[in-house]
Amino acid sequence: MTINNTLNEIVTGNYAKIQALRDKGIDPFPRRFKLTHTLAEARKAQPDSAVTVGGRVMLMRIMGKAAFAQLKDGTGKLQIYVKKDAVGDEPYETFKKNIHTGDFIGVEGKLFTTHTGELTVNAEKITVLSKSVRPLPEKWHGLTDPETRYRERYLDLISNDEVRGIFLKRAMIISAIRQVLDNSGYLEVETPVLCSQAGGASARPFITFHNIYKSELYMRIATELPLKKLVIGGFDGVYEIGRVFRNEGIDTRHNPEFTTLEAYKAYSDYNGMAELVEKIFSRCSELAGMESIDYNGMKISLKPPFARISLPEEWKKRTGQDIHEVLKGKAFNKENLKKTASRLGIEYTDKTPMAKIFDRVLDEKILPEFEQPVFIMDYPTAITPLAKCKTGDESLVERFEFFAGREEIANAYTELNDPEDQKSRLEEQLRQRDEENNGEADVLDKDFIEAMEYGMPPMGGIGIGIDRLTMLFAGKPSIREVILFPLLKPAGQ
Repeated sequence: MTINNTLNEIVTGNYAKIQALRDKGIDPFPRRFKLTHTLAEARKAQPDSAVTVGGRVMLMRIMGKAAFAQLKDGTGKLQIYVKKDAVGDEPYETFKKNIHTGDFIGVEGKLFTTHTGELTVNAEKITVLSKSVRPLPEKWHGLTDPETRYRERYLDLISNDEVRGIFLKRAMIISAIRQVLDNSGYLEVETPVLCSQAGGASARPFITFHNIYKSELYMRIATELPLKKLVIGGFDGVYEIGRVFRNEGIDTRHNPEFTTLEAYKAYSDYNGMAELVEKIFSRCSELAGMESIDYNGMKISLKPPFARISLPEEWKKRTGQDIHEVLKGKAFNKENLKKTASRLGIEYTDKTPMAKIFDRVLDEKILPEFEQPVFIMDYPTAITPLAKCKTGDESLVERFEFFAGREEIANAYTELNDPEDQKSRLEEQLRQRDEENNGEADVLDKDFIEAMEYGMPPMGGIGIGIDRLTMLFAGKPSIREVILFPLLKPAGQ
């Protein structure tokens, strides 16, 4: 007999149990149940305390006229003891014949400690709260296949307590970020997901169509431009934690739909944003009760302050040349960049955009050197159209990328607030899009330029990848482990 045939028999048998309960006048799916304690609260109560608890049955052990079972709710687990003499003959027979692992039940009784030291509810009344029909994964082989775990995350959460812990930690991280920002003069806001233009980052957007306006719209690739408009409008500090969408590849570090924090503060700069990163890490570490983490074979310190390293200095150290040799004002020196890439063994073709070639040198020759948290400071203007140039050097901007465990966690600028310079930079991005076939180049948002022309204060801005930050704190090198429902191929493909 195959597993599928056995499963069908179990499902059929459980539907029969549901009908048997109804025939006895018992509702297998009542509307509500009043608890006095969560299971975690009950575990903290004194023995002989009366409690009313509820949860999913995870284990059952029937011993004639008595049974032990383990309940699980969102706070933990607790054992119950069901004795025929205590609950009555008919309720006990109903429990024994019609309740199984996976069901939700309510239990009223008093706490006691067994001879093995296990805190237990001595059940006086059992209430059926929800009958499950399909068996839990442990019934067969546990839930270990990654594809099944991600596709049926609800089963993953039931089966694997470690997975639940990851998403509790993710919620803690988001809470810590909000605490830091709310206490630092930032206002949480919401900006549109559907946009007439997809600006604020170098990425390919998802495109949709609005029937009433008969026009294409874009899923946002960043929240940067509308947030800056709010600072122009008079909010001195704003932030948004939300989903952004990029029509790009899927791997252990990328999902087309992901969560970012973007924050902007008037009168600040990229140094102020670095301090903000350290405050966030400090608060996350405090709430998580950890100062280091094992991540992808590396022991990573989570305790600030973090090192600040000059990209131009690292470029010279790793490539043997001054970074200005591959730059030409606010653009790239194409021939020199290609020669450098070839000398270093970096693969590219005639169609590879210059920005991609530069990133490959960075990714392969410089960034792998950094395991511990580090701010890499001062990037080329050619790949950073929204940041302010360094004083006296138009080829570099005040930008850092923050890395930990060789993963990019944050990206921050001293924001460009000169509308004329901003327009020329975005026009250069348009040239890259057209001449170099760089579909990820930024777009020219005329409405944003117009907003800047009303006056934009000096400003620091930052984007932090919530998923990457969770990966680090959870010690998980795959983004799919920290997104509840990662994008997957349609089943069967």
